Amino acid sequence: MPDRVTRIRMNASQTRLAVIAAGGALGTLARAGLAEALPHRIDQWPWATFIANIAGAFVLGWLLTRLAERTAPAQHWRFFAGTGLCGALTTFSTFQVETFQFARHDELVLAVGYPAVSIAAGMAVAVAGVLLARWGRHW
Repeated sequence: MPDRVTRIRMNASQTRLAVIAAGGALGTLARAGLAEALPHRIDQWPWATFIANIAGAFVLGWLLTRLAERTAPAQHWRFFAGTGLCGALTTFSTFQVETFQFARHDELVLAVGYPAVSIAAGMAVAVAGVLLARWGRHW
């Protein structure tokens, strides 16, 4: 039996899907780790979801600006980090469910405050990511 290495060649679409899946796996693990480390009750601020969404907004702001204004180190960074990692890390569905649960359980301050603060903070950190990426052009 000869010692031969069989190379698998993937086309561009298969490579893109593999890169997205790899980023998604890391984002999912990070999100699960946050959820495990920061569980919440219905009358508490959902820190795990909040941190995940804020981190994802910052990374997307920084990443998309950096990739748009510079040559990326590899052609698949946008798919890996933007679509895969941030797509799996952030979650609108959990954010929405938590907001509705606050309202359903008469936690009106959280039902109004959580989405307001989350959206405002998300926008602020996305802008901060853009500004940091632009400031870092000279590195």
